[in-house]
Amino acid sequence: MDSVGRVLRLCISLELGVHVRVGFIGLGAQGGPMAQRIIDSGYATTLWARRAASLEPYRDSGATFAASPAELASHSDAICVCVTGDADVTQVFDAMYPSLVPGTIIAVQSTIHPNTCATLAERAASCGAVVIDAPVSGGGRAAAAGELLVMVGGDPEAFARVKPVFDTYADPVIHLGPLGSGQLAKLVNNALLQANMTLANDALQLGLGFGIDEATMARVLGSGSGNSYALGVVAEFGLDRIAELGAALTRKDVDIVSEVAAERGLGTGMLVTVANGSLTLMGYPPHP
Repeated sequence: MDSVGRVLRLCISLELGVHVRVGFIGLGAQGGPMAQRIIDSGYATTLWARRAASLEPYRDSGATFAASPAELASHSDAICVCVTGDADVTQVFDAMYPSLVPGTIIAVQSTIHPNTCATLAERAASCGAVVIDAPVSGGGRAAAAGELLVMVGGDPEAFARVKPVFDTYADPVIHLGPLGSGQLAKLVNNALLQANMTLANDALQLGLGFGIDEATMARVLGSGSGNSYALGVVAEFGLDRIAELGAALTRKDVDIVSEVAAERGLGTGMLVTVANGSLTLMGYPPHP
């Protein structure tokens, strides 16, 4: 999107939703830039973090700091939760629960099991709050540029209410259907990324066997029809470094997509099999 388009989108967002008070939990490498974009767009934003050091970059940002998730929830109409996994999301939700009121929207932006979202949504409904799932893809650089992908599942009215917030850091923002749809789409995306990493690594190793060094082979493939995002990642970091950066999370995601597909009587073709190839090389084989 060009600069004019970004300005127009921001104006629309401000007109429709700047009065929404936003809470944000999860100021990591991706969540941090997301929160900063929300703050910079003029939203009254409240932050909470487990570690006080995580709040320091926002000391003069205009954001308010909460002493607890419950305090954050009491000052928020919409809450973005961008922590690591199911247990973390549930822990944050448990801490917020006493302060949830009718109309509060909790956007789960972590990648977790759809069943966890369903459980949290049922609990939230008991006090009139709404849970939607809205996992993201793209990384910190995309968040800082306002170019994340947000995949949303859940109530359309709640989505419409919070979409202007998502628009501050994402393009596109896609509503996929009922609660859990966003998680399912993200899990398939992550499995495909991992499968592509397997194939990219195999291609580089085959080139090496043919006497073509990896850097040159990566340049050739990156300039040809075999190019992919995964190729760039594997060529830049290698599987060992990728493993250090978070292969355990992808192992979790591939396991979940396999489980949900099996529960629904769906095959995964070669997707999971190929994804497991690079995960095994990185020391994260399929669970027995």
